[in-house]
Amino acid sequence: MKTRKLGSQGLEIPMIGLGCMGMSSFASTGDIYGKADEKESIATIHRSLALGGNFLDTADLYGPFENEKLIAKAIKGKRNEFIIASKFGFEIDASGQVTWRINGRPDYIQKSIERSLKNLDTDVIDLYYMHRPDPNVPIEETVGAMAELVKAGKVRYLGISEVSAEQIKKAHATFPITAVQNEISLFGREVETNGVYELTQAQGIGLVAYSPLGRGFITGQIKSPDDIPADDFRRLIPRFQGEQFYKNVALVRELEQIGMEKQVTPSQLALAWLIQKDIVPIPGTKKVRYLEQNIAATEILLTPEELQRIEAILPVGLDTGSRDVSIPLQS
Repeated sequence: MKTRKLGSQGLEIPMIGLGCMGMSSFASTGDIYGKADEKESIATIHRSLALGGNFLDTADLYGPFENEKLIAKAIKGKRNEFIIASKFGFEIDASGQVTWRINGRPDYIQKSIERSLKNLDTDVIDLYYMHRPDPNVPIEETVGAMAELVKAGKVRYLGISEVSAEQIKKAHATFPITAVQNEISLFGREVETNGVYELTQAQGIGLVAYSPLGRGFITGQIKSPDDIPADDFRRLIPRFQGEQFYKNVALVRELEQIGMEKQVTPSQLALAWLIQKDIVPIPGTKKVRYLEQNIAATEILLTPEELQRIEAILPVGLDTGSRDVSIPLQS
């Protein structure tokens, strides 16, 4: 797979990453995006590496801790072949329970990094993100504490997630930010209207898209509400409810038409679209066949005409329904 620079601090990664969140169950909500199977998940990570996909995205929140531990098993003996990104910020108490408060205080960051290093069985995390800004702590204070981890050799590069343009400016002025990770897809193009896309391009900060397939909607596999398991958290998201659900299904059908003409899937169209916008998608999957399809999207070149057709179907500002959910999950 081709590689690219992420940001301007020296980190080089594949054109597409692997979101690992769904590979583990959550203590609070159970499986995410279908049944989690450790053996199959590890096989997916290994297949990704064989295809050049060595950029893995996780967080202490996922499980909590179980996802980082799974990755440690998968990369054992091959640590130097992988680029590992993890996150902190959703507070996890001493008993291992998620409080759902955001904690960006320096003392909590120190606890979080030591915990993640242990769970990942590594001495250094390649890219360490602030999962969400703490509303009670200046972002400069949080990033300043993260910078100390770089100086201590525990982290190589810094990232921030779900942030505004103004927060990016303050963070980047404190210490060079390598990557911003926000939810971005054809179903969610807010970064193009709130200044984030323009700012990251201008400042040489990498932009990483989690949920690049609209939490599975753009795959085309969800055609009726019954296709979503009864206990799936997506049933709590307005985008997957009521009349909006069927409007979104119709949009995906239009993407499928372009895909059929090009002999690619709607997922591959959506990933190729992001890549051509200089955004790094990190689609989550735990199945080898979907991983292979996702990686194949890095070889797809969309023509100006195809890009125009996609833009006509899903233009900036189109209402596809709120992405908010009562429990904030990220992939």
